[in-house]
Amino acid sequence: MIVEQQFTVIVSMIKTAQGNAYRAVNTELINLYWNIGAYIHIHVENAKWGDKTVAELAKFIKNNNPDLKGFDRRGLYRMKQFYQTYHNSSIVSTAMTQFQKNENQENTIVSMTLTQFEMQDIKTTILAKVGWSNHLAIFGKCKKEEERKFYLSLCIKENYTFKELERQINSSLFERMLISNQAFSTLPAVLPANFENIFKETYVLDFLNLPAPYSEKDLQKELVKQMKHFIAELGKDFLFVGEEYGVQVGNKDYRLDLLFYHRELHCLVAIELKITDFEPEHLSKLNFYLEALDRDVKKAHENPSIGILLCKGKDEEVVEYALSRNISPTLISQYTLALPNKEVLQNKLHEIYELFESRNISEDQLKKKEE
Repeated sequence: MIVEQQFTVIVSMIKTAQGNAYRAVNTELINLYWNIGAYIHIHVENAKWGDKTVAELAKFIKNNNPDLKGFDRRGLYRMKQFYQTYHNSSIVSTAMTQFQKNENQENTIVSMTLTQFEMQDIKTTILAKVGWSNHLAIFGKCKKEEERKFYLSLCIKENYTFKELERQINSSLFERMLISNQAFSTLPAVLPANFENIFKETYVLDFLNLPAPYSEKDLQKELVKQMKHFIAELGKDFLFVGEEYGVQVGNKDYRLDLLFYHRELHCLVAIELKITDFEPEHLSKLNFYLEALDRDVKKAHENPSIGILLCKGKDEEVVEYALSRNISPTLISQYTLALPNKEVLQNKLHEIYELFESRNISEDQLKKKEE
């Protein structure tokens, strides 16, 4: 047994070294692609290179170095797009090198040889911590800098694969989190201060294969069956504890639908499923479960448990009334079985901003009258 434990240490050392090696290689590649993109961009901007020249470069690399992969015409233009996307962005915090300063001068150097080209080091930026395939998904599909920053940070935090990231972008996670943060901002102060970007107002469960019609039991079983995908939608800090989790109060046993633990918040998260729209009476049962968890299951060093009512739909005004005097850390979220319409989400976000702006204006007017 002791020998096996020692062997496990060696395996852990190997995996750690492999991970470090992968990250080091990725950092060098991203830095290389950035500088190749910059080199091509400058030559094109100086009207020295055109589309034909880039194609000739790709052909030159292939003929002279056939072992170098990813440097075809399409790949080179992606590197150029990568540089163009971020070179004026606050995401890149390193100082601009001389070739970037020259780019903005009227008397730009027309002829630039390799010795005149000064490479920029972006190895310490957030860009170097994200894999190339994920970069392609982000700058290829995200048009706003704020959105790109969001997914770059999320890639690092959640360690997304390309497929996981692509699904989050396709499901409009950025817009959903903005809406959620605005919607949850009016909730009681019993929620943890760092709950933003953790919980969502709407969860996309397009991976489920549910019969029509389906029951709450069907929904629960399918979520457990597809737990890997459900965790990806919830967030990778959620750890699944169990389904039909039993708590005993008095002489009676009760079972809550799904129980999770959140690593960052250090608390239990109880999820109750409803295949109908939210009704105020749903809260009392969940609050009862949260009290039981905090008294009998929560450990001394952990934070109070959080409850999520996952409903098919909800009326925002009903939710506001129901939560106005609720003292338990509870969120009312809804789920959809299909990918949301990005335009609909953007319109909803716009409506929320307008509502908050009108409220702020009203509050300012009230303050002026009082003065």
